[in-house]
Amino acid sequence: MKEQLERILEAATKQLKAASDPEKLEEMRVQYLGKKGEITSILKQMGGLSPEERPKMGQLANSIREQIETELKAKSDQIKKELAAKKLEAERIDVTLPGKEITIGRPHPLNAVLDEVEEIFLGMGFDIVDGPEVETDHYCFEALNMPRSHPARDTQDTFYINENVVLRTQTSSVQIRTMEERNPPIRIISPGRVYRSDAVDATHSPLFHQIEGLVIDKGITFGDLCGTLDMLMKKLYGKDAQIRLRPHHFPYTEPSAEVDLMCFNCGGKGCSMCKNEGYVELLGAGMVHPKVLEGCGIDPEVYSGFAFGIGLERITMGRFGINDMRLLYENDMRFLGQF
Repeated sequence: MKEQLERILEAATKQLKAASDPEKLEEMRVQYLGKKGEITSILKQMGGLSPEERPKMGQLANSIREQIETELKAKSDQIKKELAAKKLEAERIDVTLPGKEITIGRPHPLNAVLDEVEEIFLGMGFDIVDGPEVETDHYCFEALNMPRSHPARDTQDTFYINENVVLRTQTSSVQIRTMEERNPPIRIISPGRVYRSDAVDATHSPLFHQIEGLVIDKGITFGDLCGTLDMLMKKLYGKDAQIRLRPHHFPYTEPSAEVDLMCFNCGGKGCSMCKNEGYVELLGAGMVHPKVLEGCGIDPEVYSGFAFGIGLERITMGRFGINDMRLLYENDMRFLGQF
């Protein structure tokens, strides 16, 4: 039995020297010290020894067990240190190297200009109101004084879900909903996506963004409309910005006007951007039609108001000198990174 224990110690010592990973050490621990290990098997044979030999063999077995345990622990600590050193070497970082540049996002040109427009109107006491993009024919056309037979529908042809449900052509539908829900005085803008069945080109898209404004109160005049739009343009384009109003017709306003902005490229002298007219058409506006007020339960004998609608893409293109609307939708970072 003594020879067996000595052979176990010799074999274990030899294997420990060759071991190089924690998994191998665990196998050795189970092999020699486990419940079914070699030393345990030797101890089970102690019953066959004489009473004089039994204490000596037990002492020797325990001594060899402790020696193997000590050597296992020492070898385990050594392997852990070696593995940690290798890991540190492999993951070593040169702290003197420059860090990686972090790309910081920025607002899309449309969002940047929209945020600015909203801030301007909030400063003038307006509320910002949102509404559904999928609308009924009533809110999109009929409540705006455009019955089904009205020819103005042809210029605002849209996408129909069914006979009575459409994708809105303008955010004027939000104005109608607001007039139905609120009592005057009303002072709002309603920005959002709108849809028309236009062919895609440099100045048209079947999807674009519109900002509509509405003011309803006692004693509102056309002069209030002009002053509001003049303030907006000066805030957006500088104190030298000038607007021009031309008579026009919209079914939902009377009188109505097209509003032009002096060309920022040539200062009104005429160039290719303004088609040598000196002004660029920018938006439509006018005094809210009495029929529209009546349809929303507002007495046109007591209250008056003005409304306007401006394309977000158009003022963004003017603000940044962009000559093709499609650039705003293509998500080309070479283009967007300039703003």
